[in-house]
Parts: sequence; C-alpha cells; structure tokens
Amino acid sequence: MLRSRWIAPPLSAVLWASCVIVVILWTPLILFYRLFTFPWDRDRYRVGRLFHDSAAFVARINPFWEFRILDDVHPDDRRPYVFVANHSSFTDVFLLASLPWEMKFLSKKAIFRIPLLGWQMTIAGYLQIVGGDRENVQAAMRQLRDRLDHRLSVIFFPEGTRSPDGSLGEFREGAFRLAIEAGVAVLPLAIYGASSSLPKHSLVFQPTTATVVVLPPEPTEGLSAADAPRLAARVRDRIAEAIRKVERSEAPASS
Repeated sequence: MLRSRWIAPPLSAVLWASCVIVVILWTPLILFYRLFTFPWDRDRYRVGRLFHDSAAFVARINPFWEFRILDDVHPDDRRPYVFVANHSSFTDVFLLASLPWEMKFLSKKAIFRIPLLGWQMTIAGYLQIVGGDRENVQAAMRQLRDRLDHRLSVIFFPEGTRSPDGSLGEFREGAFRLAIEAGVAVLPLAIYGASSSLPKHSLVFQPTTATVVVLPPEPTEGLSAADAPRLAARVRDRIAEAIRKVERSEAPASS
C-alpha cells in the first residue's frame, strides 16, 4: 500500500512536516538540557545523545522505514573509536543515529544553515566541512582528534559522498590516518538496503528495510601514517564482505 502513487506522496509530505515539527520541539529541549548539563558535560556527550534521539524518533515514526541492527560486538560506549560506514542514502544518518552510542559527525556547511537544525548540530558537537577547502578540512581533522582525545567517538563516510546506485566506492585515507595518529581502533559499520529509501531528486519515501552490521574493530597499534591506504583497503574489504553476507541472507531461496 505504501508504494501506491496515491498514498506515498501525501504521506511523505506529512512525514516531512513531522520532521520540521520535531526539530522545532527539540530546540528548547536541547537549549535547556545544554544549560543544565554544561558543568559536567563539557565534551557534549550527553547533549549529543539527546540530539541523536530526535533523529532516532523520526526514524521510528516513519512507516516506510524498517531498521535492523546486527551487533555482536557491543562496543564500549566511552571508548573512542573512529567509526567508518559506507554511504548510499540520506537514510544512513537516521540509521546510524539509532545506534546506542554517541558519535560525532562531519557535515556539509550547507546543512548547518538550516534554521534551528544547524544550531542543534553545533551544540551537539558536529563539525562543518567545506569540500575543496584544505584549511577547513585540516581544522576539522584537528577538532576530531580533540574529540577522540576526550574519549568521544567520531564517524566518517570514507567514500566522501553518497553512492548513486548503492555500490561501494573507494575509501579515502583521512579517517584511517586520523585513527592511526590518535592511536584508536577503526570500527567498521556495513549498511545494506538503504539506497532505495529516498531516490535521488525525490522527496517521496519508498518502503525500505535497511540493515547496519557492527563489525569487530580493526586495531591500529604499530601502524604509521604510511599504512593508512592499506588499512582503508582492508576495512573496505570487510565492509564489502559483510554487505554480501546480508544480501545472501535476504535473497529468496531458489525453488
């Protein structure tokens, strides 16, 4: 029924309106929570978790989306990791926000210009990045290193942009170089099934079952910056294999 051209567009419009309402309602919550917790939440861990709760709430009320989390690892919530995930859809952010631990994101400057939402992202400890601006990128990486030094995890989409067709692109080295320099493990997240949730250049949601697989961490002890390309390739291979396993498990049995 959700695929019906009579149902999907108006229901999608209602859901987008709901997103706006959630952002408006969450703004005073973020403000007062930040003021109340500031003395013991200097690293913005708790307020960041509250911000992610708003995205998780939006995901729960969206009838088009069904999220599955496969986690046999159960990472320590206050041990810093560099999380890396493949990126194929706008939906990925909501799926990752539904995970039960805090991670600090990099986001495009344009997203920070969205009224109220951009302010919440700043308060939550998100960082702006301007593509092609080397100084901005270097400053963002220094701030991410500071987050890691304060026992906060950070997350990257190392492909750099969303895949247009859901296929896995090449991984850039930045996240892996940061992990090596900070002496923290890389924790891969494999996302499968999200690419069709919101087609490019469309605002109409599509019924989607998306899965995120939490993989065991990849250690960086003993590695140098020169090892970043090999580490990136190794993690990409692990994510690709996890995606293939989920794909095989969801394939219909042959008759």
